[in-house]
Amino acid sequence: MHTVVVGTSGVTASDVLAVARGGARIELSAEAVAALAAAREIVDALAAKPDPVYGVSTGFGALATRHISQELRAQLQRNIVRSHAAGMGPRVEREVVRALMFLRLKTVCSGHTGVRPEVAQTMADVLNAGITPVVHEYGSLGCSGDLAPLSHCALTLMGEGDAEGPDGTVRPAGELLAEHGIQPVELREKEGLALLNGTDGMLGMLVMALADLDTLYKSADVTAALSLEALLGTDKVLAPELHAIRPHPGQGASAANMLAVLEGSQLTGHHQDDAPRVQDAYSVRCAPQVAGAGRDTLAHARLVAERELASAVDNPVVLPDGRVESNGNFHGAPVAYVLDFLAIAAADLGSIAERRTDRLLDKNRSHGLPPFLADDAGVDSGLMIAQYTQAALVSEMKRLAVPASADSIPSSAMQEDHVSMGWSAARKLRTAVDNLTRIIAIELYAATRAVELREGLTPAPATRAVIEAVRAAGVQGPGPDRFLAPDLAAADEFVRGGDLVTAVEKVTGPLR
Repeated sequence: MHTVVVGTSGVTASDVLAVARGGARIELSAEAVAALAAAREIVDALAAKPDPVYGVSTGFGALATRHISQELRAQLQRNIVRSHAAGMGPRVEREVVRALMFLRLKTVCSGHTGVRPEVAQTMADVLNAGITPVVHEYGSLGCSGDLAPLSHCALTLMGEGDAEGPDGTVRPAGELLAEHGIQPVELREKEGLALLNGTDGMLGMLVMALADLDTLYKSADVTAALSLEALLGTDKVLAPELHAIRPHPGQGASAANMLAVLEGSQLTGHHQDDAPRVQDAYSVRCAPQVAGAGRDTLAHARLVAERELASAVDNPVVLPDGRVESNGNFHGAPVAYVLDFLAIAAADLGSIAERRTDRLLDKNRSHGLPPFLADDAGVDSGLMIAQYTQAALVSEMKRLAVPASADSIPSSAMQEDHVSMGWSAARKLRTAVDNLTRIIAIELYAATRAVELREGLTPAPATRAVIEAVRAAGVQGPGPDRFLAPDLAAADEFVRGGDLVTAVEKVTGPLR
């Protein structure tokens, strides 16, 4: 099994994916263990002094003015975890919780939190055992970290609350820890606060969304090319020299992908022989510009994620010179903004894909294709309602594109008077990514059927490879009306699993 070693300098996106989705094992480096021990010595020294230090010998948030005596500090740390584990609503997905815990461990191992090495090791042990704390949908405002979600994870480390075992059964966390020989932690000064004060949930969801969207943007280039081909459009607009004079990197990459898919097609430009069109519609002609802008948005979001993955997000933090200082690094604004930006870009990509699908189905704009790509129009409805489903998904995408980060709701008696709502931005982006997958799947379903209906004209080799692969995956081709939902579900799985990109790349080589 793949092993991820956590050191003091952060982790990579591939590390997060390996742990969250791949079940990779975690080890702490010797450097991290030494840094943990050194920072803990500083915290212990401060805890022994009479002067109050936030998070070590004081209350939290609006209660930070109270100095806590030594005999109450262990109780203080337990209490912050218990009281902050106040989430409600449906359970959050297992991969999100694993990413959340792993990224918190990443910050703990930086040596800036003052957590003892044994606490960090317990976090790794819980993940390695396949134990997943029960975390709920609602509870984070994305400031002072993803407090409620992280608190539910910390509660499991204490042997309290509920967690899911490796068999998928939810049971008391204490039972699961005991079965795997894991001793619950007894939290000491600062440790409770350090376990729940970070942007780890929103960051984990950002990393996973970036991975999913990377595949989806390639998939959208493929389906756009198939629709162009089915509509007898021209591929001249994809010429590299045209995109070189507007040098947005994403635009150039999308155009190159579409051109690679269309290489060798006998359908492109065919309309110029008998029914001249000066230009194709925007949804066809401007596909690289729209998808390309989204790709550039991905690049910016990836840069933010990389910076956050290299960060130590906690308050207060232990500095190399021995100071323990309060700060505002837990604020989720940098992550929240790009989560919202990605939802906007995804909504636009879904919107343009739906417009191409609608054009394929409209006999007045499809240049000779049968109405709704039906076998016997009137008797058969063809893909009429598949487009309705796609339109409903696009409408939902537009609602999901409303920024969460533009909102702020004060909390903690106005101490935390401006919050990021980054967790909410991440949650709606996950829904947007799911919907975008379905939208692209419906365009794929319509475009492959439309290409097959162009009898007498030979599609590109890459197109033929897609049609063969998608049919082998259980997505049926043209014919009389049938129960359509299973076909659409199979197309969705074909896109979601990356099979569409794989089928194309076997012909074109790696897409950009």
